[in-house]
Amino acid sequence: MTVVSLKQVIIVRRDLKTLGLSVGKLAAHVAHAAIEGFLSVWRMNPGLAELWIEQGQKKIVLMVRNLDELMEKYEKAKKLKIPAMIIRDAGLTEIPPGTITVLVLGPWFEKEIDRVSGDLPLLKNW
Repeated sequence: MTVVSLKQVIIVRRDLKTLGLSVGKLAAHVAHAAIEGFLSVWRMNPGLAELWIEQGQKKIVLMVRNLDELMEKYEKAKKLKIPAMIIRDAGLTEIPPGTITVLVLGPWFEKEIDRVSGDLPLLKNW
């Protein structure tokens, strides 16, 4: 029997720290991404979304240097047909409205997601 390994990857723009994005606001955007990614996959494939839940909701937070790198990863995911969503800020507190903050991939098949994000470092500190 083949074991299907699923995960969700959340990619953060490191340059947002210089724009004044606090760690708390970053955490909120990562949470938004996790929920939106799950709901997106659940709408198109409920069984896969439920399997991810049953497997423990594996997720990882990685980083890119800037918006250009984030958009490159988004475009690559779309070409590979990996569920991907961009998260934008409403602009009510710390950064301008519409600022792209985070990209979420999946939850989806781990090997496929790694084709997009496998070269990125972990977000270790803010």
